[in-house]
Amino acid sequence: MVAPIFSTLQQALVPSAGPATLSHGVLVLNLAPAELLATAQRLRDEFGFDLFLDVTAIDWMGQAPRFEVVHHFYSTQHKQRVRLKTRVEEGDPTVDSLLPLYGSAAFMERECHDMYGIVFRGNADLRPILLYEGFVGHPLRKDYPKQQEQPLVPYRN
Repeated sequence: MVAPIFSTLQQALVPSAGPATLSHGVLVLNLAPAELLATAQRLRDEFGFDLFLDVTAIDWMGQAPRFEVVHHFYSTQHKQRVRLKTRVEEGDPTVDSLLPLYGSAAFMERECHDMYGIVFRGNADLRPILLYEGFVGHPLRKDYPKQQEQPLVPYRN
């Protein structure tokens, strides 16, 4: 069964977002990177998607664009989730930060940056949050050498 809010979102957002699909009961919108921030703002302001759940990426090594950045939102009003997907190139893996809309984006974007090297334009604090300063590479990229030795860092008390 399709939630009534999904029909509303499809009518309002699909012309700019492109075709929408339903996956495991979640509406999925595929966007161009330039449309991400405006679409997320509309989801929050017009349609009640007040919780930003997470952001992650998928490495489609061998495809162009290589990375798919995936954002998940939840509406406490409608009790539904929405997923926004956008693809970015390996040479410039950059998308707009959702920090102006959701304060929790600060930490989630840092994690995605650590693991995949996605740059979030507008988030000035992309310091490592899961890895240590000096870690070389992004361990969830499919071309990351799993046997790679990392530089040793002195233990701090």
